[in-house]
Parts: sequence; structure tokens; C-alpha cells
Amino acid sequence: MDWINIIIQGILVGGLYALFATGLSLIFGVMRLVNIAHGDLIVASAYLAYGVMQLTGVGPLTSLIAVIPLAALFGYLLQLLVLNRTLDKDILPPLLVTFGLSIIIQNGLLEIFSANSHKLNLGSFEIESIHLMPGVDIGYFPLLTFAVAVAVVFGLQQLFYHSAIGRAFRAVSDDPEVAQLMGLNNRTVYASAMALCLAVVAVAGVFMAIRANFDPSMGPGRLIFGFEAVIIGGLGNLWGTLAGGVILGVAQALGAQIDPGWQLLSGHIVFLLILAVKPQGLFPKGAA
Repeated sequence: MDWINIIIQGILVGGLYALFATGLSLIFGVMRLVNIAHGDLIVASAYLAYGVMQLTGVGPLTSLIAVIPLAALFGYLLQLLVLNRTLDKDILPPLLVTFGLSIIIQNGLLEIFSANSHKLNLGSFEIESIHLMPGVDIGYFPLLTFAVAVAVVFGLQQLFYHSAIGRAFRAVSDDPEVAQLMGLNNRTVYASAMALCLAVVAVAGVFMAIRANFDPSMGPGRLIFGFEAVIIGGLGNLWGTLAGGVILGVAQALGAQIDPGWQLLSGHIVFLLILAVKPQGLFPKGAA
């Protein structure tokens, strides 16, 4: 029964990893951009929620009402004013710019909030759970996190294939030159995609900050989890990203059960094994 409980907990943690990874998958799928600052933007969203809570006294989930639009606006302006200038056939300029952005965010957060860790408190909801059977309990908050991850992936999938902006995303992803000739403004489409990415990042940041302590230096670790989930599932495949997060979460949970020091290592080992066997991931975009 203990192993069943461990696997279930790993699946639920995988929902959080999927939230980390969905924005990466979205941006790569639309504009082939790898954002090195993605993890730091997740942490910055957590600090933004912390600041909103301090100013208004609202709870962490309620703070999303302000955090999501602010993060989306920042993403839109970041892409429109900065990152669009780096997009070309060479992958190096976006990597260098987002690496610099990562350093700026980390040092800015360190200057404003210090190196002390913080946590967003959701009260008793964090520790309440559903008792399924002897030795198997499911926490309300991990279950909510997984449900939100599924809802975000489903919503983005519907947006991509059943809306005008989704058609624009797919058009500029398939052939930006032809899309431009057909009247689409690639710059604003890319900016809209980044705004959507940062909205998801805001959700991921708040749920991360409720689950555990956070500090200005932990962005690169969240980036690694996100990258591994994206690559395991297949670049650009949103449902594959959710599956990748679940696989990573289960691998870490099983590794921690064998030896606490193996928690992170086991996830990396599974990632490397899948990458060696299927370099394009388990569910690469367009495989069907």
C-alpha cells in the first residue's frame, strides 16, 4: 500500500512540474524560443503574489486575480520590446538575452526581498486530505494543483485549435514568412504568446510558493524540472508535457522512497534514459 501511495503522490507532484513546463512548451511551440529565465519568472511571480498579499491582505489563490494580468502584461511587453529583436535563425541571441534577464531577476529579487525564504500560507487546506484506503491519503492541495494543471493544458489546447488567436499561433509557428504575407503581425502574435506563457507562469509560481518555501536563487532548479518535463513529453506537445511532469514526479517519489538522496537524481536518470531512447520525447508534436 505504501508504494501505491508513493506513486499517487508522485503523480500529484507531477501536476506542479507540468505547470512549470507548460509555458516552456507553449513558447517553444509558437516561436522556437528557449527561455533561460523561465524558472526565475516563476519565482518572481511567487514574490509578486507575496507583495500583493502584503498590500491587500488577500489569500494566495485570490492574489492570482492581480498576479495573472500583471504577469501577462509584463510578458507582452518583454516580448514586444526586447525578445522580438533577438528572434532570427540563430538560437544564440535569445539564449544570451534570457540568461541576462535571469541574472537581473535573481539579483533584483535579492536586493528587494533579501535572501530569506518565504512561503504563501493557505491555512489548513494545505494539510487536509482525503483518506482513500489504509496507507493511501490524497491531500486537497496537491489534488487541486493537479486539477489546475489538467485544466490549464486543456484550456490551452482548446485555445490553440478552436480560436482565432490559436490559428494565428499555429500559422506563425508553421511558417512565419507566409503568415506575415497573409496579414498577421508576427511581432504582436509572439507578444500575445509570451503574455499567455507568463499567465501560466504566474499560476505555477503561486502554487509552488504555497507548496514550499521559495527564495531568489531557486529559479534555475524550477527551470530544470520544466525542461525535463517538456523534453520527456515531447517539445511543443501540451498533453505530452503533462505526461512528462507526471513521469518526472513519479520517478522522484520512487527514488526518495529508496533513498532520500536519490529523489532528484532518480528524476534526472529517468530523463536521460528517455532522452537516450527517444531523443524527440515520448509524444513529439506531429508524431501522429
